[in-house]
Amino acid sequence: MSLPDTITSKMSEASTKTRRLARPLRSDAAANRERILAAATIAVRRDGEKVPMATIADEARVGIGTLYRHYPTRPALLTALTLRSFHLVLDHARAAALNDESAPTALAQFLEQTITARDDLILPLHGGPIIHDEKIAALRTEIRDLLEQVLARGRRDRSIRPDVTATDIIITAAMLAQPLPHAGDWDQLARRQARIYIAGLATAGP
Repeated sequence: MSLPDTITSKMSEASTKTRRLARPLRSDAAANRERILAAATIAVRRDGEKVPMATIADEARVGIGTLYRHYPTRPALLTALTLRSFHLVLDHARAAALNDESAPTALAQFLEQTITARDDLILPLHGGPIIHDEKIAALRTEIRDLLEQVLARGRRDRSIRPDVTATDIIITAAMLAQPLPHAGDWDQLARRQARIYIAGLATAGP
């Protein structure tokens, strides 16, 4: 094969690879990826972030090769789990910002959704790995900004005390999402603590 033919062949192969990478996942591949993430969430919460990749593949009911095709390394999988979790929290924060009821009611909704989704969350404040990633940093900023919008609304109508920050809400949500050992019915206890916390956000006077 001549040099021009070789170059043309390589360019064609590269173009084909680029199209393949840009193509959306097939439905079965997308389903496999979601099964992997769901199984990995359970396994990491149960066994820690060093749980064997083969265990995750078995519990996701996929081959180990399928797992590595989606997530070639453990850090790649942990990053995907963290991103997935932050997107869940972002959905909750966005719902709170769009809630046209009072700010305390919107924040109560945010805490309730966090408690409900606690088994799906792999986040640093929930005992997950600390990952430095631009996408994760952007999601964290967006979540804080949305919660700050809710707090600003509460400050304006004086339904929220002025010293409360978005970080306060995020830390409280993280604590409520982590069951204490030997605490009994955590869902009931967490919801009680959330109600007490929301009541404590009210301004002290007129």
